Parts: sequence; C-alpha cells; structure tokens
Amino acid sequence: MRKTAVNGDPGCGLNATQRIISGKWKPLVLFFLRDDPKRYGELKRLVQGVSDKVLIQQLKDLEADRVLARTDYKEVPPRVDYTLTPLGRSLADAIIPLCTWGTENMAEMASIFAKRDTLP
Repeated sequence: MRKTAVNGDPGCGLNATQRIISGKWKPLVLFFLRDDPKRYGELKRLVQGVSDKVLIQQLKDLEADRVLARTDYKEVPPRVDYTLTPLGRSLADAIIPLCTWGTENMAEMASIFAKRDTLP
C-alpha cells in the first residue's frame, strides 16, 4: 500500500522524486512518453519484460501522481492514450541526464555487473 507522506527529510526533493519514480519500470515509461503520446500496446512493446499487471499498476500510479494523463476515447475497439502532463514532462527531462550517465559509463558498469554476478 502506498504511503501518504514522503519518507525521510520532507525538505529533500529527492525523497519526493524517488516516491514518484520508484518501481522498476516507471523511469522507462516516462522516458518513452517524453516525445509523444503512446497507446498501451506500444508502451508494452517498448518496456520489454514488464508484465501486463505490473505495467497497468505503474501507469495507474503515475496517473495518480499526476505525471501522466490517460485519455479513453470510448471507442470499439478500445483506444486509450497515455501522455505526460507538464509535471511529468519536467520529470522525464530530469531523467535524461541519468540516461546520458548510463551511456557514458556503460562499459565500466557492464564489467562491474559481470564481476558482481559471479560472486557466491
């Protein structure tokens, strides 16, 4: 169950940010929505490895946190789009430097992960 208060120092913005993006797939969802709206099936293909149950829950969480908006067009077959809100866009923009860091350090991190994965 989600807590209603930010854990730790309430003055620290990192705690509030972490609360929104916590979850293995949320940063990827934000990253993939940064350019344009996506339908559920497209997000599912882009966020490889996520189950339907988990993706649906994380989309609901992000909507509740007002970083994405869900538009149901009430059509048959069903059509639902997900798009970033202005708050979500600013958060997605903040994720880009993390992507850059990961790209710049990918070789070193791969070596570290390989060594760590062989530990007993």
